[in-house]
Amino acid sequence: LLRRLVQNLVSNALKYTRSGKVLVGVRRNGNDALICVCDTGIGISSKKAKAVFGGKPRMLSADEVVEITGHPVGGVCPFGLNTPMQVYCDVSLQAFDEVVPAAGSINSAVRISPRRLAALVDAEWVDVCQAQA
Repeated sequence: LLRRLVQNLVSNALKYTRSGKVLVGVRRNGNDALICVCDTGIGISSKKAKAVFGGKPRMLSADEVVEITGHPVGGVCPFGLNTPMQVYCDVSLQAFDEVVPAAGSINSAVRISPRRLAALVDAEWVDVCQAQA
């Protein structure tokens, strides 16, 4: 499902990226896991990420993803997490009418507005993307 989630996020990023590339990353920051999809017009700002998260996040292994989230790789979503953790949404998501996060298994996803998603999981809005070029 993580694969499906990332495919959907990448698809949305490609759909709304007029030129350039799409950046996809899964990183660990202490006990938190971060999944980021950004287009190259924006991208993750190392300086902003360090300021918001207190350091540079690192990539998680597939085993760590399952252990922390309780969801298989391909099914990771911000709902029903195995380990309670803060969920972060970058303000750049607000440019989309809807996003398609996975829904806990490799065969499920849900269409939802970014604001509704953030409200349901009590996400914190952060600005960690670089300024639009």
